[in-house]
Amino acid sequence: MAGEPILVVDDNPLNLKLTRVLLAGEGYQVRTAVDAREALEELETLHPRLILMDIQLPGRDGLDLTRQLKADPAMHDVVILALTAYAMKGDEQRARDAGCDGYIAKPIDTRSLPGVIRGYLRESVKGRNANGANHSGG
Repeated sequence: MAGEPILVVDDNPLNLKLTRVLLAGEGYQVRTAVDAREALEELETLHPRLILMDIQLPGRDGLDLTRQLKADPAMHDVVILALTAYAMKGDEQRARDAGCDGYIAKPIDTRSLPGVIRGYLRESVKGRNANGANHSGG
């Protein structure tokens, strides 16, 4: 699954850099955005397989952006994982209700993140194959 495009949306420059370096080191094509506006600009020229989406973004929050993306048929196959530093009861359910496929609490565990990403990408491929969604125009 190396070479898969991933978009990381996080307003913390250190988190962005750490995540980008870690995932690029695993062979992924990583792009970054600091807010919803920048993420939408990146998505004009990128169809990522996975988005790491910070829930708490300046301006428009990550859950609102996730709802917009999941409502777009062209983006329906993109795996979106919520990221939050404020893991509170109910956050995971709110993230899933917004359309997130999974949830990762910050600080990110640098040892396990690549395996977590691989797992979600593998599951999305299985799901597409089982649903026949890997064929265009269906």
